[in-house]
Amino acid sequence: MIENLDLALVDWSRAQFALTAMYHWLFVPLTLGLTFIIAIMETIYVRTGDPGWKKITRFWMTLFGINFAIGVATGIILEFEFGTNWSSYSWFVGDIFGAPLAIEGIMAFFMESTFIAIMFFGWNKVSKKFHLTATWLTAIGANLSALWILVANAWMQNPVGMQFNPELARNEMINFWEVLFSPSAVNKFLHTISSGFVLASIFVVGISAWYLLKNREIYLAKRSILVAGIFGLISIVFTVFTGDSTTREIAAVQPMKFAAIEGLYHGQEGVGLVAIGVMSSAETDPENKNLMDFSFSIEIPNLLSYMAYGKWNAFVPGVNDLIEGNSEWGFMSAEEKMRRGRLVMDDLKSMKAAKQNDDITTYETLKAKFYDEEYKSEYFRYIGYGSLVDESQLYPNVPLSFYSFHIMVILGFYFVLFFALALLFSIKDNLAKRKWFLRAALFTIPLAYIASEAGWVVAEVGRQPWVIQDLMTTTMGVSQINANAVQVTFWLFFIVFTILAIAEVRIMTKQIKIGSKEEGGK
Repeated sequence: MIENLDLALVDWSRAQFALTAMYHWLFVPLTLGLTFIIAIMETIYVRTGDPGWKKITRFWMTLFGINFAIGVATGIILEFEFGTNWSSYSWFVGDIFGAPLAIEGIMAFFMESTFIAIMFFGWNKVSKKFHLTATWLTAIGANLSALWILVANAWMQNPVGMQFNPELARNEMINFWEVLFSPSAVNKFLHTISSGFVLASIFVVGISAWYLLKNREIYLAKRSILVAGIFGLISIVFTVFTGDSTTREIAAVQPMKFAAIEGLYHGQEGVGLVAIGVMSSAETDPENKNLMDFSFSIEIPNLLSYMAYGKWNAFVPGVNDLIEGNSEWGFMSAEEKMRRGRLVMDDLKSMKAAKQNDDITTYETLKAKFYDEEYKSEYFRYIGYGSLVDESQLYPNVPLSFYSFHIMVILGFYFVLFFALALLFSIKDNLAKRKWFLRAALFTIPLAYIASEAGWVVAEVGRQPWVIQDLMTTTMGVSQINANAVQVTFWLFFIVFTILAIAEVRIMTKQIKIGSKEEGGK
């Protein structure tokens, strides 16, 4: 445990990182999906030779460029914050977290930035096929960037492929491939990039719908909706399936998060899925705002058990089972985990003291413990619990997790219908007559951003208080700096990011109003 820890420092450090991450994520999904949509459009142009498709490609490429430039700026700041605000975390994760980020910078980012120059400035300077190749490699590079970042984040949710070094008190990678291909990493990557494809498709359909409402850019709008409708429908169906896989992975490695997103306090067999619910009153502690019961809910019987474990009558633990323990179903109490975690911390302290006192025998004996498989599985895995003051710190924000998850899911199924209608009306070539759909398409753009941000709220808020699941709490990961300094930079970043977001909207809006006439198709 950390003595005299400034909780204000922890809160402001978390707030600053959340602010940066959420602003950054306003730009990333559009980049991930729009690059592939542009590549598809340019492929059609190269195959058909129709200059109209070149004009369409260059229009969306301009909007992509605006978004990409601002997204890079926020992403760089985000990575710097690991060193400034979370240095204890950065040390503890050793080379595990740094390796994916280094690969992202060396391979993906340079690949992306190299070919993006050809994509923007290579028109009529290189051959059509070479330019098309550069466009596809830009799209692949952008998504490879996301891969390595998401691998790093997935490791925080489910730490694998590492060995703790007791001499340095840090984790070190021993199996790169286990880190890269862990189920958490695979599910997170596939679900996140496909959700980005969905957002970009909605963006293209929505902007195109605006043109049809204004009776402008008819050729561009209709063909853009057709491409984005097909791409979006495939993407949202894939997102739903990867979301199901992700949910099962959460149930296996982060049961507390799983309980939180469904507002489940008392575990049981054959648990129903809360399709719609409203929380209002405290459940186990009237003073704990993180624990709220339902005043109204509609459940689908047994579905939550099936979602979690593939069995209709499977037992699903609730928040109370994970805090108080449930011996019948094999769930250890938080109190026992805290006891074991403190024993591990005591062993580390004793080992350090033995080294300082030149007690080599005791030092080697204690050191050997950390390489013993039984010790690692029975004790070390709970080292993070040793830093907790009391078990109340383990309660996640149930209302925020529940509402964020359900907003994301409800909007996801709405997007399935949205793309199906977009594709249907596009094929029938009666989009211009469907004014209600065109208006709905325009207002669906902000809904896509809400769903995307809600997904990250579920991922990050649901795992609190952990910065690394079960191994390190957020209180242990912060840098020992002045809380006032973090507070000042929080507001500075808030102002700068808000200005950037407003600037993007204004520049985007101006370019959309100009339309494709400046692109010329030459």
